[in-house]
This record gives sequence, structure tokens and C-alpha cells, in this order.
Amino acid sequence: MTIFTHAVLGANDIEASRQFYDAALGALGISNLGKFGERAYFYGTTKPEFVVTQPANGEPACLANGGTLGFAAQSRAQIRAFHEQGLANGGKDEGQPGPRNFAPTAYAAYLRDPVGNKICAYCFADGE
Repeated sequence: MTIFTHAVLGANDIEASRQFYDAALGALGISNLGKFGERAYFYGTTKPEFVVTQPANGEPACLANGGTLGFAAQSRAQIRAFHEQGLANGGKDEGQPGPRNFAPTAYAAYLRDPVGNKICAYCFADGE
């Protein structure tokens, strides 16, 4: 059982964010499940779990200082593809793919989306 119903990040240019998330999350096997209204897209594997949206109050989207949203990956290859696809689709590097020292098999990569939100992908599988 997960502890969240969903997670949401803001977007200023919804189509630029869609392109970024389609590519970066697609590398992890997470699909764009469709547009919700005129200002949001839902992502998940079987149900909407992540939403990228223009803020409902009409104010610009902004990033959280110290906030990071982490996505699960099944392999280190998926981590590398996530990072590569994110960079190729408007993201900025926030941490190259590689081992992380807090757990013996932790492997991750970090990106900033087109707004500047920090996201990452982690796997805890041994080897490639």
C-alpha cells in the first residue's frame, strides 16, 4: 500500500512540462494517462498518481526550496534513460546518474523540470 493518493507539481508552460515528463517518466515506464481539463496532465502506471498542472489560482508556478519528488526505477539503465531523456527535453542536471552512499545498492539521478522543481529517480537493485 502506498501512503499517498497522488503528488502534484506546478507548471507555467503545460506543454513544455508535458514534453519533459512524457520523456523522463516514460523512461521509467510511467505513462501520460491523459489531459485533465485544459491545465493538467495525469501520470501513472495503472491509475493517476502524479499530476503536473498550471496552478488553479492563476499565479505562476514556483518550486519548493528543499523539496524533491522521487520516482521508482526498476534498473540502473532506467535511471540513466530518465536522466538522458529529461535533459533532452528541457530539464537541467541536478545530479548525474550514479551510486548514492546512504544505502549499499542505492543508485539515482536528479533533474530540475522546466519550472525548476527537483525530481529524482532511484533504484536499489544490484548491478546493471
